[in-house]
Amino acid sequence: MQRFKKTGVLVLALFFVLAAMPGKAAASGKTLRVGVREDIMHMGYLNSNTGKYYGLEIDLADKLAEILGYTAVEYTSVNPENRKDMLLTGEVDCLIAAYSVEATRLENFDFSPAYYTDYSCVMVEKSSLIHELSDLVGKKTGVLEGANTAPKLYQKMLDMELLTEEDSKGSSLIKLASYEEMSVALEEGTVDAVCMDGCIARAYMEDDREILEETVGQEEYAVATLKDSELSQPVAEAIQRMLDDGTIEGLIEKWN
Repeated sequence: MQRFKKTGVLVLALFFVLAAMPGKAAASGKTLRVGVREDIMHMGYLNSNTGKYYGLEIDLADKLAEILGYTAVEYTSVNPENRKDMLLTGEVDCLIAAYSVEATRLENFDFSPAYYTDYSCVMVEKSSLIHELSDLVGKKTGVLEGANTAPKLYQKMLDMELLTEEDSKGSSLIKLASYEEMSVALEEGTVDAVCMDGCIARAYMEDDREILEETVGQEEYAVATLKDSELSQPVAEAIQRMLDDGTIEGLIEKWN
């Protein structure tokens, strides 16, 4: 009888230990399916030769899965055009894909505390004679299709009274399908400038290019999960834990 009581106490103690670890018991033996980018060097990048993903967000996903008790991580490449639907339809459990917290996204998704802060910026060829945002008036600016940089740049130029809702003054935003296409368009002169997040722009920097000092808007990258899902709170707690203990700071230093 005494042995039974001791066993019961141990089982109960184990239960409370598992309960104290966010999502640990529920995730045990499962695979965490994460939507990630494959085209952002140092953040989420797929090596086509090895078939392996690398970057800050990949390491973050690995550590998140470990904290939550998942035994494996399955990566799925997403882009600004499909990542929302991939999460809504359940093809991935969460997004760790340079996905910023925006009011328009809160209707469908929960976000963890932000793990990375960035700023949207404009990159140009040094020979372009574009040195500030006002020089974009009457020019073609390349933006990524599906990304939120386009509306932010448009709103920024409205706020600066560089154009009005009725008159674009010849300015135009050219939507392109990938960052590689944006870089090529800039080199070939199809566009006069490109607008993207700073961490992405740095990956496409060359000696004959520069980034304007004026930023377009701040971006707070966070892990996105379905609204009110069972995963939302455990993910938020795990990310906060990694922020508090310096894990995320270490990853940023590693990949920056």
